[in-house]
Amino acid sequence: MRWRRRTAGAAGRDKVEFAREQRQSLTHAENLLWEALRRRALGVRFRRQHPIGDYVLDFYCGEAQLAVEIDGPTHADQQGYDDARDRWLGSTGIRVLRIPAGLVHEDLPQVLGAIRAALRGRFPSP
Repeated sequence: MRWRRRTAGAAGRDKVEFAREQRQSLTHAENLLWEALRRRALGVRFRRQHPIGDYVLDFYCGEAQLAVEIDGPTHADQQGYDDARDRWLGSTGIRVLRIPAGLVHEDLPQVLGAIRAALRGRFPSP
């Protein structure tokens, strides 16, 4: 067994296993976006359902320290949780771009444009 140093923001085994399970059950919006992001389609590598700390990010680009979160109907009931999560991620240097799931279905090119802008350091409102 290889020894791995645990760093700030590293996820525990439970979160790693949970992320693996989540990768097998993407929502329709997550799957659409993943197909558009995979294989460095925007010039950078994205990971899907990536564990960091106590959280699992929908999509994460380590090069840009950018998390892309798809907000479906369940997020309306968990605003406090999402805010705390975003603050914690921000404290580690990770920027969070939240995109409504409906927008992924309705206008994927606009979503990809918002992600490109975020990769360049600007945060448009999708």
